[in-house]
Amino acid sequence: MMNLTHLRVLEAVARHGSVTEAAKELHYSQPSVSHHLGRLEASIGARLIQRAGRGVRLTPEGELLAQRAREIVGRVEAASVEMAAQIGLRAGRVRVAGFQTVLSTIVPKAAAQLSASYPGIELNLVDVHPVEGLRMLRAGHVDIALVFRHADTPDEEQGFRLTHLLDDPLYLISQEPDQRLQDHRDSAWVGGCERCRAAMVTACRQAGFTPRIAYSTDDMVVVQSLVAAGMGVATLPGLALKAHRTPGVHATEIAGNTRHIFAATYGEPPDPPATTALIEILKTTT
Repeated sequence: MMNLTHLRVLEAVARHGSVTEAAKELHYSQPSVSHHLGRLEASIGARLIQRAGRGVRLTPEGELLAQRAREIVGRVEAASVEMAAQIGLRAGRVRVAGFQTVLSTIVPKAAAQLSASYPGIELNLVDVHPVEGLRMLRAGHVDIALVFRHADTPDEEQGFRLTHLLDDPLYLISQEPDQRLQDHRDSAWVGGCERCRAAMVTACRQAGFTPRIAYSTDDMVVVQSLVAAGMGVATLPGLALKAHRTPGVHATEIAGNTRHIFAATYGEPPDPPATTALIEILKTTT
C-alpha cells in the first residue's frame, strides 16, 4: 500500500530526474530511496522509473502518479502550515453569542485587544438572550455564549463549562437619590419582557410587595428616559448603566441582588486556541 513517504520520494525523483539528488534533498541514503520506490512499484503493480544514463526517467504510469503525488504532497504541506498558524494563533475564528449589555460594555474592549494581539483571528458576534445563546452553543453555531446567572438560576445541563468573568449588581433607578425598593411599593414600574423582568420582580417580592408594571420595554435607554420623565421607577443591572446613563436618573444598589456573568463553552476541554485567547482577554477587561 502506498503511503505519504513513498509519494514524497517519487515526487522528488521526478523533479530532479535523479535518485542521488532526491536522496540529498530528503536526507535519505540512495539505497533507502530505491527501497521506497521499489515498495511503491510493488503496491501499484507497475514500473514507475527507468534508468536513463546517469539519471532516471519516469514511465507513463510514473508520470501520472508523480503528478498526483505533487498535488497530495502540496496539500499536506499546506495543511501543516494552516494548522501551525491556527495553533500559533496567527489565524482562526471565534463566534460569540452575547446579551445586549455585555456586548455594549466589556466585549468591545476585548475585541479591540484580541485584534491587536492576534490580528489573524476573526471575531463574529450575535446579540441574543442567554437562553438562546446556550442553545446556539450546544448546537455548535457559536464557540462562546456570554450568559448571566442569579443565585436561584438552575444549573445548566451537563456539557457546559462556565468561566466567571464578573459580578453585576442590580440598581434601583429613580428620580431621587438614595431610594429603597419599599419607597416605591405604590409606584408605577417600568419592566421588560416576562423573562427579562424576573430579577426586578424577585427583588420587589423580597422587599414585601409585587411591582405594578405600567410600562414594558427591554430597551435600557427607553427605561431610563421614562424614569427621567417621572413616569415610574425601574431596576437595571450595572452593565446597563455603564453602557448608557440618562441625565436626571439616580441609581441605588440593591443589596443581595447580583447577577454573575460567565463565558460558557461546551464539550470536553481543551477549547480551540482562539476561544481560549478571547476568554482570557475577557477575564482581564471586565
